[in-house]
Amino acid sequence: MIPVEGNRIALLKNGAEFFPALEADIDAAAADIRLETYIFVEDVTGLRIANALMRAAARGVNVRVMIDGFGSRTTPAAFFERMRQSGVEVHIYLPVRTVFDYRRYRVRRLHRKIVLIDGKYAYIGGINIIDDFNENLSAHMPRYDYAVRLEGPILADIYPSVQQLWQKIRWFNLKQRTRRARIPEVSQLPVGPSALVFIARDNLRSRRSIERAYIAAIDHAKNEVLVASSYFFPGRKLRNALVNASRRGVLVTILLQGAADHLILQMATRALYDKFLGAGVAIYEYQPAMLHGKVAVIDGRWATVGSSNLDPFSLLVNREANVVAIDVDFAETLRASVMAEIKANAIQLNFARWQQRGPWLRLKSWVALKLARMVTAIIGVKYD
Repeated sequence: MIPVEGNRIALLKNGAEFFPALEADIDAAAADIRLETYIFVEDVTGLRIANALMRAAARGVNVRVMIDGFGSRTTPAAFFERMRQSGVEVHIYLPVRTVFDYRRYRVRRLHRKIVLIDGKYAYIGGINIIDDFNENLSAHMPRYDYAVRLEGPILADIYPSVQQLWQKIRWFNLKQRTRRARIPEVSQLPVGPSALVFIARDNLRSRRSIERAYIAAIDHAKNEVLVASSYFFPGRKLRNALVNASRRGVLVTILLQGAADHLILQMATRALYDKFLGAGVAIYEYQPAMLHGKVAVIDGRWATVGSSNLDPFSLLVNREANVVAIDVDFAETLRASVMAEIKANAIQLNFARWQQRGPWLRLKSWVALKLARMVTAIIGVKYD
């Protein structure tokens, strides 16, 4: 993967920074808006963005929205129909007819979050179209997450991925009237100092693209690896990369959920702690609210933000999208933000105390680990 030079990247933390920037760019759009998201909820935030999209369509902007059928399964169909009636083209990616449909292709969800506007701006990250406090684990602290706003030649690498998926779903939804969508022209003139790589994970030629990017960066780390991941159940190669980095003297720090929304996955994750802690990896658990971010910084120069967790669903099943920045200033901004959260809102696990946990906790983690591996086997993923 060769980085694209000449871009500008801005870090957006939580919905408080993300949604005002996104709404402003939607309101300024002149020709073309494309939005993909896993969750689009009819709450205050969802209505705010939906209204902005409808305003854009009303003034003649081509607005195309793709929503995952499972992630947004609880959102009323009437909500999306109002958007369609206002001129917004809305497609549902693999609509869910029953939550018990475990056919392999139906677990491959659209988990990525991408917005493209006029060939000028892109948003990529982990933030869904949902209020920070909606379905949160805390009434006082917002969901902790990140996205980035991009400008520059890198958009020419992002548009084809969004275009190909739109054309594919458009073909499957023949009964729904849609307009052909041409990719807007993207200027190749430099607008900033950042070298960026867009990485999309799919189930064809890019099945392990994000996982490989992580492993390559960790294998070359000299000083520090900092990872924050909401769901963390990496395969053997990625686990070994982190452990080997720590053993050769790299400071490896991992921030994970303390307040978990999927308890079985958290227990399975905790079954891996002995190996990491024993190798000197520092593990922190985020306490006051839900950690939903998926970011990493390596050696103060390589940084990634995106939708991909470090678990088998993100790394081997879902459609995901990350951006990698080779940029010292951005890496330091992201690192400082994560470290500030660790200092203020996380607790570090002690290896000696962790080994002293009771047999009941050990049994629960062991059972959860077996269940997690069984689920991955059922969906056809070999992930040890």
